[in-house]
Amino acid sequence: MAGKLTLAIDVGTGSVRSALVDSRGKILVIAAREHEQIVPQFGWSEQRPGDWWQGVVATIREVLDKVPRARANIDAIAACGQMHGTVLVDDAGKLVRDTAPLWNDKRTVGYVAAFEKLHRPESYLADSANPATPAWPGFKLQWLRDNDPDAYRRAAAVLMPKDYINLRLTGEIAMDRTDGGASFLMDPRTMEWSETMVGLLGLDRIKLAPLRNPLEILGHVTEKAAIETGLREGTPVLVGAGDYPAALLGSGVCRPGIGSEVMGTSAIITAVADQPLLEAAVCNVGTVEGNWGAFMLLESGGDAMRWARRAFHEKQLSYSDIVARAEEAPPGSERLFFVPYLAGERLGEHRNARAQYFGIGASHGLAHMHRAILEGVAFAVKRHINVLDGISAVPLQRIVASGGGAKTSLWLRIKASVYNIPILVPAEAECGIIGCAIMAATATRRFASLEAAADAHVSYVDEIIPDPRWSETYAPMQIFFEKLYRHSQALYNDLDRLPQ
Repeated sequence: MAGKLTLAIDVGTGSVRSALVDSRGKILVIAAREHEQIVPQFGWSEQRPGDWWQGVVATIREVLDKVPRARANIDAIAACGQMHGTVLVDDAGKLVRDTAPLWNDKRTVGYVAAFEKLHRPESYLADSANPATPAWPGFKLQWLRDNDPDAYRRAAAVLMPKDYINLRLTGEIAMDRTDGGASFLMDPRTMEWSETMVGLLGLDRIKLAPLRNPLEILGHVTEKAAIETGLREGTPVLVGAGDYPAALLGSGVCRPGIGSEVMGTSAIITAVADQPLLEAAVCNVGTVEGNWGAFMLLESGGDAMRWARRAFHEKQLSYSDIVARAEEAPPGSERLFFVPYLAGERLGEHRNARAQYFGIGASHGLAHMHRAILEGVAFAVKRHINVLDGISAVPLQRIVASGGGAKTSLWLRIKASVYNIPILVPAEAECGIIGCAIMAATATRRFASLEAAADAHVSYVDEIIPDPRWSETYAPMQIFFEKLYRHSQALYNDLDRLPQ
């Protein structure tokens, strides 16, 4: 096979995937291996880093077997991985704990509550770029320090999942600044570890891995790793990035004014800005090209549809059937509103928020109820867009959609009209893998910049333009939704006090 190849590795929560990508950004072959998520008790979630490595070895061998002369033609390896999974290794690079708490592990809730009691967001946001939340590795390290003191004492370095894979490939220890910026421990001004945040959490600065640029060459495949994986010894390995920043890049979201919406169980809206947007309800992640992705999360995105399927149809109807019913109702659902906080809110003062229908009249039927869910989720995301636009120098001008929600045409039309900006759908759904390929293509100087490499690698299969008639209906409804959102907050604590 002519032409250089990138080996892209994505260490996800459910599986490890390895792929060979050609110089035009086409995925030639991809292989996956699932791994177990361990739940020792309610609210905990962890995995074995050793399982990630076994998956990497198996998937690399599989893709190498499927593409002739691949081993010789790989000019760089780039990995991305699930963020916040906190791996401890000793000074020889060996694990000091067999398991690592993951991004969705909630064992740190007490530490977060204690921190919030002592510190208001405005006192630390400039040092951390983020409000306090149980996901951050900073709080996971506090828990490990207090609950597994032997492992914490023996740990020489704290790594994220893709960093552990890079260590196994190269023998080198480092973390990139996208994972570092989402740790609650990195100063967004210096892009180095924050002495202030490390001190506030009572952690050991010496245990934090060196922070490096995602595009730097971390090291080269060692003889031992080459024997295990079948790779060529000496193949360059990039520092790499967190999976979400890699996916932003791989969907073409790498300039201020461009946003991303990932609609899965939850809905994450991200706006690229040249600085973190400091606000108590907004999180920030460093992007590969050096900007920041300010994001807000709606707990019930696609999960609102899952609820409707269970609550209204006892799972007997398919999602496409429910969407078809929703399409029977007019835009605006005849002034029926759905407030979609089925699982509360992730951040802010009202984490005990609840969902509701408002405005039900005798003329409303099931079609209205279903369409109101699609519209309600869109109104809630638009509320987040308004927050981000309000603190950003560059308002969102277009959004790239991915996840399961990007496959529902009616929902995309509703969202484009509610947001009143175009929505693009990438041709390649494996945005993390493409992001790794873009990093490798830039690092090996095939392109002068990440943005140029992204333009060459990313294309779109659809562009959904706002429907002017729908937008005219939705604009005053958005104002009413915001009013309903604010007025409902006064009732949540009263609701919690009612006997069950």
